[in-house]
Amino acid sequence: MATSTFRNKNKVRPKKQGAAKRRKILMQKRHLMALGMSEESVANLQSDKLRALLKYPKKVQAACAAGK
Repeated sequence: MATSTFRNKNKVRPKKQGAAKRRKILMQKRHLMALGMSEESVANLQSDKLRALLKYPKKVQAACAAGK
């Protein structure tokens, strides 16, 4: 019996499907727009930059308020 893959949960955990990933990115973009970012600037962001901006929502909100 192969116990190494059974014990290592990282190898047997379910992978994220493409639709779930796109849905999550869409929700993150909507969250940034609710914080005050423009739709054009959010559309140009990549997914890793989206997550980095959402770590500090108060900074994003302050930067958007200062830019207006």
